[in-house]
Amino acid sequence: MYSQTDKTNKTPIAQERRVLTAIPGPKSQEALLRRAAATSAGLGLTFPVVIESSHGAILKDLDGNSLIDFGSGIGVVNVGNTNDRVVQRVIEQVQNITHTCFTVAPYMGYIEVCELLNELTPGKFKKKSLLVNSGAEAVENAVKIARHFTKRPAIVVFEHAYHGRTNLTMSLTAKNMPYKDGFGPFAGEVFRMPMPYPFRSQTNPATLAQDSFEEISHRIEKEIGVNNVAAILIEPIQGEGGFIVPPKGFLPALSEFATKHGIIFIADEVQSGFCRTGDWFAVNDEGVVPDMITTAKGIAGGLPLAAVTGRADIMDSVHVSGLGGTFGGNPVSCAAALGAIEVMKEEKLADRAKHIGKIMGDALHAMKEKYPVIGDVRGRGAMQAIELVMPGTKEPNTQAMLDVIKYCTSKGVLVLTAGTYVNVIRFLPPLVMSDELLHDALGVLDEAFASLK
Repeated sequence: MYSQTDKTNKTPIAQERRVLTAIPGPKSQEALLRRAAATSAGLGLTFPVVIESSHGAILKDLDGNSLIDFGSGIGVVNVGNTNDRVVQRVIEQVQNITHTCFTVAPYMGYIEVCELLNELTPGKFKKKSLLVNSGAEAVENAVKIARHFTKRPAIVVFEHAYHGRTNLTMSLTAKNMPYKDGFGPFAGEVFRMPMPYPFRSQTNPATLAQDSFEEISHRIEKEIGVNNVAAILIEPIQGEGGFIVPPKGFLPALSEFATKHGIIFIADEVQSGFCRTGDWFAVNDEGVVPDMITTAKGIAGGLPLAAVTGRADIMDSVHVSGLGGTFGGNPVSCAAALGAIEVMKEEKLADRAKHIGKIMGDALHAMKEKYPVIGDVRGRGAMQAIELVMPGTKEPNTQAMLDVIKYCTSKGVLVLTAGTYVNVIRFLPPLVMSDELLHDALGVLDEAFASLK
């Protein structure tokens, strides 16, 4: 069921790892020279390969190597690369409408996606949605709407947070390098609070959630003033910060505090949404109901789309034409989203994420027992990470992370990094990945740790 065959390409891509050349191969090397000559040096490069085609959980490079995609394009292709349903929807849409701009001449796809978002996101109250192009744009619009609704200026964010690369979202993002360095000045009235980080906290684990909440609420009350705060913005599981999972009870306490003081509680589910964590959204784990939720990445099976969904009274508070944009909710992206959401529902990918999480979690914890360089294993569902340290300490071990990534890449397994301290390896496999492919990738990862000197 989960090992897809390609119905849309002439040659099916077998769902197996196959390394035919050194990585990068000669064709990738040649293409990377062209990349260096043609594209901005400010663009990073994680893997030294150039992809020619993809399907399911496999990426095929120019040299014919079949690589296991253990990152899903940073949590985007939850339903798999070139998912058949998504591709078919896109083909049909391209033949009908490619663009009109929803605020000029609307079309049904935008409406249907918003209806689904209003249905799927937490909360029994009436909701409305806005579609935009990217996660950063969704976060920026959520902040804009919250400020307009509350008539307050301040936004509370957290250590280790990542919310985007626009000027406002860089202001909201915590990490300086590479996201913010040299790009200021940044937007004002943004206040950063400590994020409970169980692995690195000096607080008693049993009281970490309460202690963290008490410190944050005190600082909001005394340093900012609750009547000045428009929104509290938080990732239920932090993404680029290193898949930091707050302790149980912290998010509910924060949400209740926001409600009590008329503050909009915004959940940034750009990376954690759409079945990734074993629920449709990560906040579902503790029954937290945000006033607003931002989504992107996994929403459209690989096409650019993002959304803000929230209480109807908040979303309707903005004056006519105060929201919108030329390409937001493009018809082709909306068609892809409708296909992707159908697949998530019909194939029960939230349950599949839990199954993947059990396999990954067991394997990663077993590796932690064998390799003292692994200081922590954390995550939920198919959103898991390991933090690497100097053995016997909590000192970040960036070199070990780089060595593991290099080994895995050479063997045809592409995994991503993360973390404020540049020492976290994160795992975001497509939710359609077969158990066989998952075990294969984890086996390569084990070999990588065994190879460390």
